[in-house]
Amino acid sequence: MYFLGIDLGSSSIKLSVLDAESGTTISSVSVPDFEMEIVAPQHGWAEQDPESWWQYIKNGIGLLKTKRNTDISKIAGIGIAYQMHGLVLTDENLNVIRPSIIWCDSRAAQIGNSIYNSIGALKCQEQILGSPGNFTASKLKWVKDNQPELFEKAKYMMLPGDYIAAKLTGVAQTSTSGLSEAALWNFPEGRLATEILDAMGISKDIIPEIVPNFGNQAQINPEVATELGLNPNVKITYRAGDQPNNALSLNVLKPGEIATTAGTSAVVYAVSQSDIYDANNRINTFLHVNNAPDDKHNGVMLCINGSGILYQWLRKIMSADRPELISYETLNAEAAKAQPGSKGLRFYPFGNGVERIFNNKEATSGIQNLNFNIHSSPQLVRAACEGIVFAMNYGFDVMKSIGAGGDIVRAGKANLFLSPVFREIFANTTQTTVELYNTSGAEGAARGAAYGYGYYASLDQAFEKLECLERIEPNSGLTAQYAEIYNEWKININIQE
Repeated sequence: MYFLGIDLGSSSIKLSVLDAESGTTISSVSVPDFEMEIVAPQHGWAEQDPESWWQYIKNGIGLLKTKRNTDISKIAGIGIAYQMHGLVLTDENLNVIRPSIIWCDSRAAQIGNSIYNSIGALKCQEQILGSPGNFTASKLKWVKDNQPELFEKAKYMMLPGDYIAAKLTGVAQTSTSGLSEAALWNFPEGRLATEILDAMGISKDIIPEIVPNFGNQAQINPEVATELGLNPNVKITYRAGDQPNNALSLNVLKPGEIATTAGTSAVVYAVSQSDIYDANNRINTFLHVNNAPDDKHNGVMLCINGSGILYQWLRKIMSADRPELISYETLNAEAAKAQPGSKGLRFYPFGNGVERIFNNKEATSGIQNLNFNIHSSPQLVRAACEGIVFAMNYGFDVMKSIGAGGDIVRAGKANLFLSPVFREIFANTTQTTVELYNTSGAEGAARGAAYGYGYYASLDQAFEKLECLERIEPNSGLTAQYAEIYNEWKININIQE
């Protein structure tokens, strides 16, 4: 029996098919064959067309069948992971009303702050474990205030993965963890946070049916099944935001376990059984995928917006806007030519929207101490890697201060964790052991689908085949060196008020 995992990112969409009997991925594709466009009509805005996501996913399913020779009629269940915090508005026929306001869009940050202040900091933190900030709820309010004619047409508010599930099934739904990432979940009472909706003057009727992360959520629409060549009995059996799903992919499910990723953005995600929060809203708490009413599991998360997108920017700049001339492997090799500290060059990777670790303020991005006579491409690339890790460590320190931490961090061997230099910087700056796994968000979504379908009796069984590829231990000689460089870097952060 096969299960399909879909990982909807902001740069690309990955699809993987899991053979549940062997516990191995038999085929994978990534679509499109270029980085998806993020449209910025104004400074601080970031939008994508949800219909284009759907078209790419249909193309990807076709490629699994034609290019990978996968018998997709054997697929029994589908799991969907997706870029978090995006807003998709549709009418009652699931037609998109406006482009999706995605995760790195900053326009609604002030609205979130206003809601937070009107409800009261303590009440907000006790109920939703933070501030509405720049999350989906605030984006919904922005549309209501600034595009009332479009808001009036909206029947459903969904997150990006909910929209893809709706296109597959014809049924509008969202999940409990999805509502928590939208700042619309009351943690103490385990329900929709109607208090936030009331403060925004928005009816709860715009929230579609709420389903758990795992289970028989909805069956595929027969016409869609025919169009795609899927079995008409296929069910959606799992959905989650990309970071909770990344943790699932790495079998990070128990308190004290930590996952990380450094894709377009950089994230550290720790599991806790407590409703913990940071009083300054620098990190965020969401329902983890395995949360249950009688067995609490939360994900405590820090996010740095400028990570892989900084590496992408470097690649374009260094190749005179012809990135095909320079590969990411070339960048990794350049970084390896420089010594720790990059000869004093410092990089601040805050150039992709407001940053949560600065309470949704914008931090000045840029390069410091650049000397044209001593710095060249190796120092530039290594300083970028150091800056990304230092920003992650800045948030990691906040997580540890509220009781969410650990000594071992798991990551997929992908994106920036393909770089030996990046891995060295991470292990020695955070002073943690890094475990690398050969997995992906799409594979994790497929395993989640198999468990949600009931093929696996437990999540432990679902991850029996997951193996650690490599462990990177901190080096006592390097940890002190990186601590000194990090402290210098931290002193010079410039936050715009």
